[in-house]
Amino acid sequence: MCIRDRVSTQSTGIAIEGPAFRALPEAELDRIIPRIQVMARSSPEDKYKLVTRLKLHNHVVAVTGDGTNDAPALKAAHVGFSMGIAGTEVAKEASDIILMDDNFSSLVKAVMWGRNVYDSIRKFLQFQLTVNVVAVSLAFIGAVTDEHGESPLKPVQLLWVNLIMDTMAALALATEPPSSALLDRKPYGKHDPLITRGMWKNIIGQAIYQLLINLLVLYRPHLLFDVEPGSIYHITIIFNTFVMCQLFNEINSRKLNNELNVFSGLFDNAIFLGILGFTLVVQWIFVEFGGDFTSTRPLTSSDWFTTFLLGAGGIPWGVMLSLLPVKEKETPAPVAPRSASRPAGSPKVGASKWNKARTVIKAVNALKQPLLIDRIRRRHSVTVPGFGK
Repeated sequence: MCIRDRVSTQSTGIAIEGPAFRALPEAELDRIIPRIQVMARSSPEDKYKLVTRLKLHNHVVAVTGDGTNDAPALKAAHVGFSMGIAGTEVAKEASDIILMDDNFSSLVKAVMWGRNVYDSIRKFLQFQLTVNVVAVSLAFIGAVTDEHGESPLKPVQLLWVNLIMDTMAALALATEPPSSALLDRKPYGKHDPLITRGMWKNIIGQAIYQLLINLLVLYRPHLLFDVEPGSIYHITIIFNTFVMCQLFNEINSRKLNNELNVFSGLFDNAIFLGILGFTLVVQWIFVEFGGDFTSTRPLTSSDWFTTFLLGAGGIPWGVMLSLLPVKEKETPAPVAPRSASRPAGSPKVGASKWNKARTVIKAVNALKQPLLIDRIRRRHSVTVPGFGK
């Protein structure tokens, strides 16, 4: 009763009992179902009907349950949670996720980890697409404009770049630990694109910056370096500049939603820092000791510092991109199902599914009767000669 009073006085939510719920006409159900917060004394049919009507309203529905009677609603929901200790086997089979400790706080952790995994996929895509665009564009432009038709990035160098793109970046961006800040934003819609407009802004913006910097080093090296154009030393500077850009873009890719501080939480992720350090050390070994195998020559300390600064320029450039407003595609609001306004006599939507669910519920309830179970056991019992029944 206290819950009911709070729902009615402090919000626009509705508290209702099962008998009153099932007595309502469908038009009234469609009107109040999105606002129901408490439904007491509900039957399995009521739970199943609530879930299916919410799905018809284009809502994403999650259900928790531990009993056999909860199985139809658990199965019908988008995500079903059952209890690992107190839950019945029927409920566990019908659910998608089992809470092994029967603790509802585990739901918060599940949501937080789910959002973190989804964001990690997006971060990796944001980084991967940027590297691909820049690498392909630089190799193509360099090969077309070179008198010998050779790319400024050599085969072994491209293999190392691919290793940075795939293995290293995947480990670094996928090991980002979840934080409570993930719960502060609204959930993504089920029809939202995997790559948002904000991500495209970052991908295209960072690709433009990196491409301009690398083309500047390729065609106007004398503006920044004392080097002979076309020499192996010049190729080494291009390669090192490209890799430095990817290292700092990896830091930029940690943020998806226009956050200005890309270093937030960076020093709490030891794996990310370790991968950045490992990549930088291997890059130094490639440049200083690779020789003809990697088509590199040792760089001076000043040239190392200059290429490092060119790559680090992607950080303030990313902050500028975050300040550019981009309107994301709006997710359409949930709409009432057609059954709410259908003319009399028209066929009911989902009637066959409802009938099947009622049959399942009746079968489950019947199996709970000891008399029927005894009959089934006697019917399928086997008599072995000499041992009696």
